[in-house]
Amino acid sequence: MLKVAICGGSGYTGGELLRLLSKHPEIEVIAVTSEKSAGKKVSDLFPHLHKYSNLVYEPLNKKKLLDKADLFFMAIPHGTSQEAVDSFFKNGKKVIDLSADYRLRDAKIYEEWYNVPHKFQGTLKKAVYGLPELYRKKIAKAQLIANPGCYPTGAVLGLYPATKNKLIDIDSIVIDSKSGTTGAGRQSDVTFSYCEVNEGFRAYGIATHRHTPEIEQEISFVAGKNIKVNFTPHLVPLDRGILTTIYAKLTKDVDLKKVLKIYKKAYANEPFTRVLDEGRCPNVKNVRGTNLCEIGLSVNKRTNTMIVVTAIDNLMKGASGQAVHNMNIMMGFDEKTALDSIALFP
Repeated sequence: MLKVAICGGSGYTGGELLRLLSKHPEIEVIAVTSEKSAGKKVSDLFPHLHKYSNLVYEPLNKKKLLDKADLFFMAIPHGTSQEAVDSFFKNGKKVIDLSADYRLRDAKIYEEWYNVPHKFQGTLKKAVYGLPELYRKKIAKAQLIANPGCYPTGAVLGLYPATKNKLIDIDSIVIDSKSGTTGAGRQSDVTFSYCEVNEGFRAYGIATHRHTPEIEQEISFVAGKNIKVNFTPHLVPLDRGILTTIYAKLTKDVDLKKVLKIYKKAYANEPFTRVLDEGRCPNVKNVRGTNLCEIGLSVNKRTNTMIVVTAIDNLMKGASGQAVHNMNIMMGFDEKTALDSIALFP
C-alpha cells in the first residue's frame, strides 16, 4: 500500500481527494493536515467520509510527516506551498502540488502574476506540468507534479488539437469561461455567500486573472511560439463545474467534419477526454462528479471561426480528480483507478 498524506485537507479539493482515495485499493491515507481544523476528525468536517472517522487533522509539521508518507498531495494556497513542496521533494518524496507555485516554468512570470517571489527555482525546474493528455510520459517518470489550474485544463484541452494541427490563427484566441463558486475555495467571504451569488452572473479578473499566463505557457509550447490570449472568467450560481467557450479564426478551409476528425484522433486513447459528435454541446451537469472533459465543436463559415466548448468539474478534472490521475500514472497504477465514475446529477 502506498502511504499518502494530504496537506490542506479541510478545503473542497482536500475533501474531494479524501473521497476519491477512499475508493482506491492501492492507497492508505495516513495523515491529513489543516491549521484551522487541527484536532478535529475528518468526519466532523465531511460527514459523508465515514471511512475516515478516526483520522484527525493535524498541523503541517514537515519533519513529523516525512516519517509517515511516501507521497504528498499539497492542497494549500500558493506562496505557502513553495517551502513544504521543496522540503518533501528534496527528502525524496513524491509530491503532487495543487497550488500554482510550480505550474509556471518562468519564476519571473510567477512573481509578476502572483506577487510572490519564487524561492526554490532549482526545484521549480524539476516540476512536470500535470496534464496527462500532453505530458503522460514525463508524468510517469516525475517526482514532482504541478497539477494544472481548473480554467487552464478546460482551455488547453480545447485548444490543443487545433493548435498542434495549425488550424487556427493563434493570435486570435478568445477564451470565455464560467465557473461555479467552489472554484474560489472554502472560504467565508461575503462575495461568495448565497445571497450574493444566487441569481447573479458576473465577470471578474478581466485581463488580470492569474490563470492567463498558465494557458499562454501551455499553448505557446504546443504552437512553438509565444502567444497571448484574451481570457475572461465569470462566476455563475453553481456549486461546481466550468464551461469554457473558445473562439479562434481558422487558417485553413476546413469544415466541421474535418475538425471533428482531428479532435477525435487526438483524444482517441484518452480515458477522460471525450469529443462529442456533431450537433452535441457539453453541459457541466453531464460531467459533475467525474474526471471527464467533454469537448464540443462548431465551425462558423460565415465568420471563418472555430468555436470550441469544453465542460469539466472544477473539483475533479480541474483539481483533485486530475491529481489522482497523475498519481496513478506516476505509480504505475491503472489510470482509471478510483476515477471511473458516472456523473452526479443534481
